[in-house]
Amino acid sequence: MSRIEPHTPETPATRFLRQNGIAFSSHLYDYEEHGGTAVSARELNVSEHAVIKTLIMEDESASPLIVLMHGDRKVSTKELARQSGRKRIEPCRPEVANRHTGFLVGGTSPFGTRKKMPLFMERTVLDLPLVYINGGRRGYLVGIHPHDILHVLQPTLVEVAL
Repeated sequence: MSRIEPHTPETPATRFLRQNGIAFSSHLYDYEEHGGTAVSARELNVSEHAVIKTLIMEDESASPLIVLMHGDRKVSTKELARQSGRKRIEPCRPEVANRHTGFLVGGTSPFGTRKKMPLFMERTVLDLPLVYINGGRRGYLVGIHPHDILHVLQPTLVEVAL
C-alpha cells in the first residue's frame, strides 16, 4: 500500500535535492524484489509512464553513464550509443552500478550519486507535469517536476525509447 510520509527518509538523493532547493514529494511503498516500475506505479496509483527509471550503463571502455527512461519503455542501447557518440552501450552488472552510484539496484537515484557521470534523459520525460523517480532507497520515490531534473542535473536529452 502506498503512503505519503510526513517525514522524508534522509538519503544522499534527498540531501542533494534539498541543497539545490528542489521541491519534491515523498512516496514510500512496499518494495518487491524484481517488481520494477510496474509495482511502484501500482502502489502509488500513478501511470507507469510517469515513473522514471534510473539505469546505470557503461560504454565500450567500461565508463559509466546514467539513463533516465519512462518506466513503461526500454532503452535502445544502439540508438543511445549513436546519439552519444559511443561505439557500444550496455547495462552495468548490479555490483558495478552499486560501486559507481553508492545506491543498491532497485534504489538507484540520479541525485547524490557517489561520482558524477554523464547523464542522458529521454526527451519526452519533459512532456509530463510530474514524474516519480527513485529517492535513494528501495521502496521510496520522490515526485518532482521534470524541468527541475533538467535544471539541476543538466542531462543530455536523447530520443532512445523503445
